[in-house]
Amino acid sequence: MNVSPVGRYIILVLVILIGLHSLLSFTHEGYNSATSISSLTSQWRGSTPSNPNAIPEDYYPPPPPSNSSQTDTGLGAGTDLGIHQRKANATFVMLARNSDIDGAVRSMREAEDRFNKKFGYPWVFLNEEPFTDEFKKRISVLTDAPVHFGQIPASHWYQPSWIDEDRAAASRNAMVSENVIYGGSVSYRNMCRFNSGFFFKHDLLQPFRYYWRVEPDVHFHCDVDFDPFLFMQDQQKIYGFTITMYEYERTITTLWDAVKDFMKDYPQYVSPGNAMNFLSDNGGSRYNLCHFWSNFEIADMDFWRGEAYSAFFDYLDKRGGFYYERWGDAPVHSIAAALFARSDQIHFFNEIGYEHNPYTHCPQGDETWKRGKCSCDQGRSFGEFFSSFVLGFKWVLDELGRG
Repeated sequence: MNVSPVGRYIILVLVILIGLHSLLSFTHEGYNSATSISSLTSQWRGSTPSNPNAIPEDYYPPPPPSNSSQTDTGLGAGTDLGIHQRKANATFVMLARNSDIDGAVRSMREAEDRFNKKFGYPWVFLNEEPFTDEFKKRISVLTDAPVHFGQIPASHWYQPSWIDEDRAAASRNAMVSENVIYGGSVSYRNMCRFNSGFFFKHDLLQPFRYYWRVEPDVHFHCDVDFDPFLFMQDQQKIYGFTITMYEYERTITTLWDAVKDFMKDYPQYVSPGNAMNFLSDNGGSRYNLCHFWSNFEIADMDFWRGEAYSAFFDYLDKRGGFYYERWGDAPVHSIAAALFARSDQIHFFNEIGYEHNPYTHCPQGDETWKRGKCSCDQGRSFGEFFSSFVLGFKWVLDELGRG
């Protein structure tokens, strides 16, 4: 392989940085505590002193009775309809094309095997074109739960007529020349805008409050023996995530300016006790690019349907940034949840092992990993290495600044 001198220099610097990160992690207690995943997600912890982010034990099924003759398989008179007999008003939702069938089947199969065969929540599949009979047949056979297939209205999917196409095309061409991922794709921008402001308005989703977003070709690495929907409902959570990362700044050049303008024009929507500290390191002057990776999210659609988010999305949409730049639903959802809800209404689902290539969240804590019968490698969990790596060098800079 022929590597340029600049390329060799960059590789050398990365090797040195990673080596320094590893050395400090093992030798400096302050560095290690500052860069742990618990530090990153500390504002979304709660539950037990030994495992602050744990799902309460009540949400797990009780062990089978030792005397099988005491087992009652019916729900006769006098049955205590406790937490394990309740369900939330919730559904899975997947945006997929007919060509995604193999990946959609794999994702649904794993979600069913790891969770839903025990809980029986329905599925909603959405596509900008009609689903084929073959797609419906291969999906429907995977579950005993209800499955619904819907087409997205054109007005919710395609680039609006009021967008200046010359300006949008110039932006796409510039991103292509800079090798920005999906920089030239209009369909990707359509998807980001749809997921930001329209999916929860679809007729098939109107009966439901909570949703679990699933994409084709993802993996669920652990058994989920509790009901995350019921947990969200009972604990009054509005947004659940597994992975956080940094957004590609080139794709959202003016997004934070629009957010600051919105907060100035509509201060009544900014929640006391919000999670601004997740979004900004200086009180909101600048966006630090942190966001929840929204290809996995378990959330409350009533929050997206509410007054604050509706006003927020409309405000952003009128700026045209979904097409003049490449605003994604991940930063849009993350910023809204962090600003318009209390920080204690956002939850980190450590227990759910999840992979969307190339990144994986693997539950941290040996007991949690064992309980879920997880197939993932804890050492390869994205949140553990990448987040600690980035936080580590922020810690180094802070220490140097104090010197």
